[in-house]
Amino acid sequence: MNHQQIIFSNDIQKSLDTIMQGIDHSKAFILTDINVKQFVFPKIAELPAVKALQCITIKSGDLNKNIESAATVWKQLDEYGATRRSVMINIGGGVVTDLGGFAASVFKRGIRFINVPTTLLGAVDAAIGGKTGINFNGLKNEIGVFNEADAVIISTLFFDTLPMSELKSGYAEMLKHGLLSDRQYFSDLINHDIAGNDPEKLLELLKRSVIIKRDIVAADSHEQGLRRALNLGHTVGHAFESMAMKRSEPVPHGYAVAWGLVVELVLSNMIYKFPSDILYAVARFVKEHYGTFHIGCNDYDNLVALMQHDKKSRSGEINCSLLSDIGKTELGTVVSADDAKAALDIYRDLMQ
Repeated sequence: MNHQQIIFSNDIQKSLDTIMQGIDHSKAFILTDINVKQFVFPKIAELPAVKALQCITIKSGDLNKNIESAATVWKQLDEYGATRRSVMINIGGGVVTDLGGFAASVFKRGIRFINVPTTLLGAVDAAIGGKTGINFNGLKNEIGVFNEADAVIISTLFFDTLPMSELKSGYAEMLKHGLLSDRQYFSDLINHDIAGNDPEKLLELLKRSVIIKRDIVAADSHEQGLRRALNLGHTVGHAFESMAMKRSEPVPHGYAVAWGLVVELVLSNMIYKFPSDILYAVARFVKEHYGTFHIGCNDYDNLVALMQHDKKSRSGEINCSLLSDIGKTELGTVVSADDAKAALDIYRDLMQ
């Protein structure tokens, strides 16, 4: 895996110039999606580092993070004369950086790529750490590879184009990082006014979150040990997300993670005596800012089946990364179907 350079800067031109000067390449291309092209791209479209490049545009939304969109990217790269020495600059949210990273990683057995996340979720999660992929057969991120971008440019320049739901989606991943780190950072996050429009405060919190993830990834790039801590909230969250897709009512990834955090903290409390006061504080925060993913008892079997199909499962079991306290991870916990259903019951009580 390449060594990933992370640059915090609102000077996109200077950052791209610096990165591209350090990469031996022939042609460079931009990948973005329809929404970013319309609402975000105008902020940087006239920059020399951007204006001169051929732009490939895919459809927006998680439902379009699929093999058809990846094939569109490969076809256009071929048509535009891309070679193994080409570079692709992925400018967009998690759909673009996930799909773009995957498409670049397998095109001609791999070309280099740079991520410029335009959403908070992309900045704190999707663009960092080398996980790339697409959805397949109704399952989240079923096809993909580990391959880090050569560089990631993290900027708050784009965040004023985001609806509040997108900011909240990214903030859920930051909340996860707070639970994985220490009580002070967790307290700072849970007491921050997400809607307060304080970009400097948000950038400060964002930097801390990115550093937490960077350090975990550096210690375990291929998710053999410590990196599995980053799956906190995701076994159940991905099940919620997949169920929402099956209902043709997709939800933002961060919302699913937020709801998944509540369920997995319930499991943490059941199995490892995770502090109840922190569980209740997270449940209140999530309910206030993310609402509730509505489920009934008749959904439990489907949710359990989705959890068992998660990529972390080794032989059809439910495998979760849980906590015994803030900053104290319990990796690879096998959860019984009965415990999962009991946790879903408690989730419904907490979030109603």
